Amino acid sequence: MTTRLSFPLSVIGAALLSIGLSACSTPGQLDNQSSLQQSTGALSIEQRAAQIAQNSMIIDTHIDVPYRLHKDWEDVTKATKRGEFDYPRARKGGLNVPFMSIYIPASYERTGGGYLLANQLIDNMEALVGRAPDKFAMAYNSEDALAQFGSGKISLALGMENGTPIGGDLANLEHFYQRGIRYITLAHSESNHISDSSYDLRRRWQGLSPFGKELVVAMNNIGMMIDISHVSDDAFYQTVALSKAPVIASHSSLRSFVPGFERNMDDEMIKALAKNGGVIQINFGSSFVTAIANQYGALRKAAAEKAGVPNDAAFAEVFRQQQPYPFATLDTVLDHIDHVVKLVGVDYVGIGSDYDGVGDSLPEGLKDVASYPNLIAGLLERGYSEQDIDKILSGNLLRVWREVEAYSRKQQS
Repeated sequence: MTTRLSFPLSVIGAALLSIGLSACSTPGQLDNQSSLQQSTGALSIEQRAAQIAQNSMIIDTHIDVPYRLHKDWEDVTKATKRGEFDYPRARKGGLNVPFMSIYIPASYERTGGGYLLANQLIDNMEALVGRAPDKFAMAYNSEDALAQFGSGKISLALGMENGTPIGGDLANLEHFYQRGIRYITLAHSESNHISDSSYDLRRRWQGLSPFGKELVVAMNNIGMMIDISHVSDDAFYQTVALSKAPVIASHSSLRSFVPGFERNMDDEMIKALAKNGGVIQINFGSSFVTAIANQYGALRKAAAEKAGVPNDAAFAEVFRQQQPYPFATLDTVLDHIDHVVKLVGVDYVGIGSDYDGVGDSLPEGLKDVASYPNLIAGLLERGYSEQDIDKILSGNLLRVWREVEAYSRKQQS
């Protein structure tokens, strides 16, 4: 391993000092031990949290298992060596309904092949259910999720991250609805034929494309949730103005904690989302919840430039030794939830962890799908009632899902 460390630590240290940083140690793991031992009645907070996790429905609207397995297959019906999701850990954490992300990289908008990849990833999720029907079941609607709750099976719902596979043809929307897709993230890291992306400075459409506006109406009518994570601010406001049903942000956090990061939502957007009846599902990734983690890549690039060396994998390894990645903590994620609750109320926030989608950037205390009891314990410590915790874990998303389904039934009747 040392043969890869081709840049002296002193060189990196000098570069860090030159851009106003000093070497630091990785933040210690969040110390919840003493607070989790406090008793409420006969049970400690930790015990209550574990009990709530097992007795409540937990819906996480964004887990990137399909693409993870497409690139690096493991048998997630058993404990796995890699990744953040497998059946044993999900059961330990109390996860009931993960929305499996049918993720299509932005490059497929240019190269084609998104329709094929989406169908392959859906096939893989159906195959997972077929191989382990005692552990997994598909959830095609809110009633499936409720009916399967308590069975020991994990209900797999499907969301498409990036609408590229629609290909400008509403017949493809019908196709993917029939295949089980229940939300579409309109765009991803680049603008597509539907919407501008928050990451893409080329604002091709100044919001939604003409087809994107048509698609919003069609998604309402067919009963598919609209996901505004990743889209530009203009696209967001156009979507909530057009949509007759609540929309979701399946895996977004708050811009007030990470100024300038358009991928997150600002306070005015959250207010507009609440007025629409929608819900923001908080992303756990450190770069989404803290400014220092969000800027880590830029700091590494600046240090490489100062050191006069390539910003490659070898430099990244040395840089991480000198300037360890500033992981967020459980408390940071709870701060995002608190902010939404104080701003618009507890009815408009939920969980969209982005497990298996944010690399090695997850907060201390929320490292995988076994960690939901830690989140619940933190909410209990902050004074949330079990009724409000239930809304955050699943109730708010279920409300939106049902309202989207009800609007579709009304239109079709």
